[in-house]
Amino acid sequence: MPPPVERDPWSRVQISALVLGLVIVGGTVAYMVLGLGALDALYQTVTTISTVGFRELGEPTVAWKITTLVVILVGVGAALYTLGVLLETLVEGRLTDRLERRRATRRIAAMSGHVIVCGWGRVGRTIADHLQGASTDVVVVDNDPARVALAGGLAIEGDATDDDVLRAAGIERADTLIAALSTDADNLYITLSARALRPDLFIVARARLEAAEPKLAQAGANRVVNPQKIGGARMAALAVQPAVADFLDVVMHDGSLEFRLGDVLLQEGSGLVGNTLRDTQIRDRTGALILAVRDPDGTFLTNPSPGVVLHAGHTLIAIGTGAQLKALTEEALPRGGPATAR
Repeated sequence: MPPPVERDPWSRVQISALVLGLVIVGGTVAYMVLGLGALDALYQTVTTISTVGFRELGEPTVAWKITTLVVILVGVGAALYTLGVLLETLVEGRLTDRLERRRATRRIAAMSGHVIVCGWGRVGRTIADHLQGASTDVVVVDNDPARVALAGGLAIEGDATDDDVLRAAGIERADTLIAALSTDADNLYITLSARALRPDLFIVARARLEAAEPKLAQAGANRVVNPQKIGGARMAALAVQPAVADFLDVVMHDGSLEFRLGDVLLQEGSGLVGNTLRDTQIRDRTGALILAVRDPDGTFLTNPSPGVVLHAGHTLIAIGTGAQLKALTEEALPRGGPATAR
């Protein structure tokens, strides 16, 4: 036998208020049939339901008495039930929660360039913490009400494999989607759905099994991450080069150092395109140090020589302060173009 479905308390308030309204309308019509005008009939109904009962506006005939008894029994019951449901909703904070969700929905509708994190488990929480630490807007999607409550304001309760839920999370305006659910099947479905909705969206998918990695990439994930594999590599690095591993963690995630790593995509029309690293004088103009250049096919050229020619589609891996990386980002944009780098 399926478990009973819990009705939303706000919908209970609406239904009880509707019933009370119908009772008032019915009582008003009944008193009008007994000879009262519209305003007097409404007045008689409301005073009867509220048990105020100043005086009878009509002749107390048998029909009048029966009508009044029915209005009292049904109307008082409906009024008390409506008041009880309203108080219950207010006391439990459900109405406040609903208003907060509406405010969150409006905020999400106004957002752009944010990151959608599907799944608020241990992995999803860690991802969101790092993103928020980097001042990146995050929208969390999870079907567990308790997790959504823990996630805070910008969170949506729903199935992340549902296209409507992804639209509610602002997928049309998002910069990145991270599929971090606990099963490879769910992450695969989310990846397929997100890629169908946004062909240009950057998608990062979590993989539990190694066999799922190529399938997620084939489904449309730009990057596939296996937390177990990454964790093992991290532990091995700490065993061999602990200082290097700690330094990279601080630069990438801690934020306590002035310098940090960044990646900047060279766009067509940038003044850097077609010139060598020597000619661009990037270090002198921005202060950022280029550590590697990545080709559009994914090949890395580490410690590039000054004679390397830069082309549109190259990604520059650089280290510098926030201001220096921002200056490098502006240099990589088309001349006169808006600052739209990720």
